[in-house]
Amino acid sequence: MNLDDIREVLDTAFPGGKIELEADGDRLMLALVSDKFEGLNRVKRQQLVYSLLKDMISSGVVHAITMRTITPQEAES
Repeated sequence: MNLDDIREVLDTAFPGGKIELEADGDRLMLALVSDKFEGLNRVKRQQLVYSLLKDMISSGVVHAITMRTITPQEAES
């Protein structure tokens, strides 16, 4: 798994967002802070991220994702 490729996909979709990535084999852990999550519940936020990484997931490059998706306001609290 190439974290730079994943970061590029997420940077493009969430410009100005704060992205933290870690990999353990084919398992990805990510924390993403973006104003694009405003008004979305946790499931919708995760679906948005999954849709961006679907090719990596379906190819088996990424097997599992643990994610934290929050707005800048939530990050401050």
